[in-house]
Amino acid sequence: MKDLFVKRFEYYKSLGDKTFSQLSDEQIFWQYNEESNSIAVIVKHVAGNMLSRWTNFLTEDGEKSWRHRDEEFVSAFKTKAEVIEYWEKGWACFFNALDQINDENLYTIIQIRGESHPVIDAVFRQLAHYPYHIGQIIYIAKMIKNNDWNTLSIARNKSQEFNNEMKNKFSGEEPDSNSSPVCFQNSPEVRDEYKQ
Repeated sequence: MKDLFVKRFEYYKSLGDKTFSQLSDEQIFWQYNEESNSIAVIVKHVAGNMLSRWTNFLTEDGEKSWRHRDEEFVSAFKTKAEVIEYWEKGWACFFNALDQINDENLYTIIQIRGESHPVIDAVFRQLAHYPYHIGQIIYIAKMIKNNDWNTLSIARNKSQEFNNEMKNKFSGEEPDSNSSPVCFQNSPEVRDEYKQ
């Protein structure tokens, strides 16, 4: 189970990484309007959530007293490098926590804001939460880059070609029920663009 979690989250992290690589310092801080978050602010929130939720997650409440969630929506970063450094710090904390999950503690009850959750449910919460924000990051980047955006999935008007390629590739093979060529960057079935 732990390996499945890691693969899923590695994929979503890679989408963020590939998005950042297409953006300049200035673009990381761009906001559509005053009510919208920049990519830098979204990263601050996601990494802040990770650090709070997953530091000592088996023994401490996931909403730490030192977390100031409201401040996560005010950018304090000055450079793209600082944004990415914080992104990496959050993910390192999260992947370290995932590495601690095993068959014995998968259903152990942990607390998030005083609410009880089995460990597996806490992971599922984040499997919804982090991709939600990574989707926002990608959407903002696509608005900024427009025609210069390098797609992270199946290119526009190329779905049928991709479907045919996948059918040819896997015809006669027994599918692995736990793999997806789109979602698992480390699987042998992964598309070529995710191997780069």
